[in-house]
Amino acid sequence: MMINAKEKVFVNVMHDNMFENILVPYDLSNQSTRAFKTALSIAKKYDSKVTLLTCLEGDAWHHYYYDSQADNELIKKQNKVTKQHLQKLEKIAEKNGISVKSYVLTSKSVVNDIVTFAKSRKHDLIVIGSHGRIGFDKFLLGSVANGVSQKTKSPVLIVK
Repeated sequence: MMINAKEKVFVNVMHDNMFENILVPYDLSNQSTRAFKTALSIAKKYDSKVTLLTCLEGDAWHHYYYDSQADNELIKKQNKVTKQHLQKLEKIAEKNGISVKSYVLTSKSVVNDIVTFAKSRKHDLIVIGSHGRIGFDKFLLGSVANGVSQKTKSPVLIVK
């Protein structure tokens, strides 16, 4: 196939700015680490910035016996561990010459918070890991990747 000069310029301009800001929701899983590495590859190609977002949930399963002090301690511990993981990923990105920022949110609805964050910060692409739950597990536990892909207007790349 032949591309004339005008088409080539259009293709290059389109690709140069295709994905300026990539969001990677990160839950410390192997799947989200693979999603991060995939986002780095895309960021290298398109000279993009990468944002890591972790949404922490308290002990949402024990509503009847809810203890806010225990919940706050759980969030503090999760926050500490999460920041250690995010620092490791930031170093990997820096070694690859990619700009990265990290955010940790306390969340009541992970899907809604990811979608809202992506929209408010104008992310061009969401690269998210999937745990691959199917059947009853997916029904019972839900799928963050599926929920995000259904609710956002941004393109979503789901990495297994």
